[in-house]
Amino acid sequence: MTPPTTFSHHHLSTAAAAFAIPERQTHVLAGLHGLTRAMPQALILEGGQASERAAVAVWLAARLNCREDGSPCGRCPTCRQVLDKVFLDLQYFDGGVETIKVDTMREVRRLVGEPPRGPGRRVIILAEAQGLTDEAANALLKAMEEPRPGNVFVLLAPQRERLFPTLVSRSFVLTLAWPDTAVPAPSGGEDDPWPLLDALHQFWRTGRGWFSAAKGRPTKLCAERALTELSRGLAGYLAGRNDSDLAVLLGPCRDPDIPRRFDLLLSECQEALIVTVNPALVLDRLATRAYLWFRG
Repeated sequence: MTPPTTFSHHHLSTAAAAFAIPERQTHVLAGLHGLTRAMPQALILEGGQASERAAVAVWLAARLNCREDGSPCGRCPTCRQVLDKVFLDLQYFDGGVETIKVDTMREVRRLVGEPPRGPGRRVIILAEAQGLTDEAANALLKAMEEPRPGNVFVLLAPQRERLFPTLVSRSFVLTLAWPDTAVPAPSGGEDDPWPLLDALHQFWRTGRGWFSAAKGRPTKLCAERALTELSRGLAGYLAGRNDSDLAVLLGPCRDPDIPRRFDLLLSECQEALIVTVNPALVLDRLATRAYLWFRG
């Protein structure tokens, strides 16, 4: 059982800081605090950024296991072990680092057939769960159907729609605050996305310059930032703003379905990066497919 606790706004902010959760996501912690009184077996955290979803999930694991007043305290041995992801009743898998495979989920299925080792809950976190293979997702479903009491599954994804519908139907969904579309990606350093973005926009306008620009072998983080910035531009366009390079390209398109198709293409590219496809190949596909739409 989770110990009773009071949860003031001050404690909420302090706990958020201890687990590196931005202030704008503290409303989710308040919701989770209430939810722990009758914790669902499976929870999906969507929205926000990947690092924010991961931080909130780790906070929840600590909340369900910390024995101190006002848990999670962020200071006790349990909280420190959870933060370091070495706690015995925490299983953490990151689909953003490598594909979550069926053998891993079969092992999870075996594990959740046993009670937790400690007095709290065993928490199985699947970060970037859209990185599950089809076989792994089916194995996870079986694990979710037959666990012993005391096990909690937490799936993290940008949007619930990017997970198997059957996983979503078995889960309670909480939505983090979405990224601020008014804040541009940072510039400078090897992960600076702006030279690539400038080359993409030039290619989409003129058909020239992209392939020479892409020879620089962009890093995965650089490609992720470029995709995030394009998503930001698309969100602004759909909100009626026409002050971005992408909006200038989308505005004249005769096919009204192109914004939706472009959004799907961005999601496909993000998925490809998660399963470690070469970032240059991902961006080449984005460049050439979108070029046909913008120039059609």
